[in-house]
Amino acid sequence: MGACLGVCSLLSCVSCLCGSAPCLLCGCCPSAKNSTVSRLIFTFFLFLGTLVSIIMIIPGVEKELHKLPGFCEGSGSVLGVQTHVNCGSFLGHKAVYRMGFAMAAFFFLFAAIMVCVRSSKDPRAAVQNGFWFIKFLVLVGITVGAFYIPDGAFTSVWFYFGVVGSFLFILIQLVLLIDFAHSWSQRWLRNAGESNAKGWYAALCIVTFIFYATSIAAIVLLYVYYTKPEGCTEGKVLISINLILCLIVSAVSILPKIQDAQPHSGLLQASLITLYTVYVTWSALANVPTQTCNPTLLVRNSTGSATATQPLTTWWDAPSIVGLIIFILCTLFISVRSSDHPQVNKLMLTEESTAGAGSEAAAVESGLHRAYDNEQDGVSYDYTFFHLCLLLAALYIMMTLTNWYRPDESLQVLTSPWTAVWVKICSSWAGLLLYLWTLVAPLVLPDRDFS
Repeated sequence: MGACLGVCSLLSCVSCLCGSAPCLLCGCCPSAKNSTVSRLIFTFFLFLGTLVSIIMIIPGVEKELHKLPGFCEGSGSVLGVQTHVNCGSFLGHKAVYRMGFAMAAFFFLFAAIMVCVRSSKDPRAAVQNGFWFIKFLVLVGITVGAFYIPDGAFTSVWFYFGVVGSFLFILIQLVLLIDFAHSWSQRWLRNAGESNAKGWYAALCIVTFIFYATSIAAIVLLYVYYTKPEGCTEGKVLISINLILCLIVSAVSILPKIQDAQPHSGLLQASLITLYTVYVTWSALANVPTQTCNPTLLVRNSTGSATATQPLTTWWDAPSIVGLIIFILCTLFISVRSSDHPQVNKLMLTEESTAGAGSEAAAVESGLHRAYDNEQDGVSYDYTFFHLCLLLAALYIMMTLTNWYRPDESLQVLTSPWTAVWVKICSSWAGLLLYLWTLVAPLVLPDRDFS
């Protein structure tokens, strides 16, 4: 009898994994929107792939990857490099690229399938919100297949896909950061106005001071460690330009006309944008391929010939760890939150609908812990755009984990190209210009609603 009950329980779990999101909520979880649960599970798939990539670049694991059939031994080369080169120094890089390709292909597949889904009544919505075990098997199958992709020009071509995707994802990060900064400031100022408590204003001042103090300290450290009295002109110019731009947007944010058009605008938002810009500048300088101007270059790359006597490339450094944390926060932000600002919702295609109000009430009254369908009259987010965001996130984490390195022309070592530096610097400029536009747009276009 016990065995029969166990089999029945197992079958119910299998049917749940092949079914819709409501089954996946445990008894301790509150009722949630079907759209939110689905986004979280897809994000979990992305995090799972990221975890596998991290494991593969751990030196102890990376050394063992050569035992995979055809991955190093038996193919005669790795990334086009002959066997007299220590292929172990390339295995982590190669594995992360294969994993990134698998995740990108997985999300691109669902982005294509979910084009123009308007409500949960569309049969494809059931695929979006269910069949999770089958989706997991599809991801595993794509991953296994990716590890059998011939070396050839794959790494060189996929590097540029990663560069473009990472640039776009950094722009998405900036949109989310600017929206978060505006929402944060508005919420604290609203609380201060409603409670007439000076503590909120004090908290705003303290947080703003901490952000600016951290930014100033970081800029000083960048000048100390990434420039030299003679030489390193590129680093000096890039740090100085971003410093000047940050001062400009900070000054613009408190101009009287800006304050009249946007009473909630202030130095809190500007300080957060400044801090992020300093981080992106640091990350860019960490990719400068000149050893004398980049003290972290040797930590992450062997600049000599890649022979068997050299240690494996070390991928972990501070910019990569910070980038990984920002990646996690941004992907969770995309998955669980809609903006307080209609303009951002339109841009990110995350307009929350009220179609599931009746289902929510029924779920609460029944006392069942399950996901309810809130998309019967219209989807609460664009399925295709969401998967494209995760695709870009997969490319971004692929580049972050490999520090934007690629094999040099001789295919003897992994080097940091100037391409990575300029992509990151240009993304920081784009972010500053975007924030500046959010400040001046109500003055330039007074007839439009920017609330």
